[in-house]
Amino acid sequence: MTVIGRGAFRNCKSLESITIPPSVSAIGDFAFQNCRSLANITIPESVTSIEFGTFGGCNSLPSIIIPVSVTTIGDSAFQNCTSLKRITIPEFVTTIGTMAFRECYSLASITIPKSVTVIGRGAFRNCNSLESIIIPESVTTIGDFAFADCKSLEKITIPDSVAVIGGCAFRGCSSLRRITIPESVITIGDNAFDEKVQVERRNV
Repeated sequence: MTVIGRGAFRNCKSLESITIPPSVSAIGDFAFQNCRSLANITIPESVTSIEFGTFGGCNSLPSIIIPVSVTTIGDSAFQNCTSLKRITIPEFVTTIGTMAFRECYSLASITIPKSVTVIGRGAFRNCNSLESIIIPESVTTIGDFAFADCKSLEKITIPDSVAVIGGCAFRGCSSLRRITIPESVITIGDNAFDEKVQVERRNV
């Protein structure tokens, strides 16, 4: 077996654990979506991408190890994984897809590697337990609503590589009081920050 097809295990609500064999290179869209009892999964290093909605709604999954072979985390890949507390994105991923981690309410720790250039629209929206995050120097674009409604977010570092901060990117971050953005940022979308946030410019 080399491919786990689109929606292969979708809505398997009693599935608690699975080990994907090393022969598998591709996991299709929605493959494990809404497997609400899934608490443990092993992904082999033969897999190169986490596709659209692959683990969306797996709300018993506390953590997951993504192998270094993965280069793409697709749209809504982990959306609504409400028990997911920590995740390390491997060093060759370049894009974190639209709504990839949206509504991961328990997510308190995430490591973004220096290979990532784009944080997609709504990628971390409603990650209510996320208190701080360091964006690496490789990132050039922070998408619309990327961190919107992260109510515990108190600190974020925006590097000199960022040129675009999307609309509402940090809107609803009620614990964020101050943010410093570099002169490299040439586009800031509408309502990127709440009015109470003190926004300062930093010389590159």
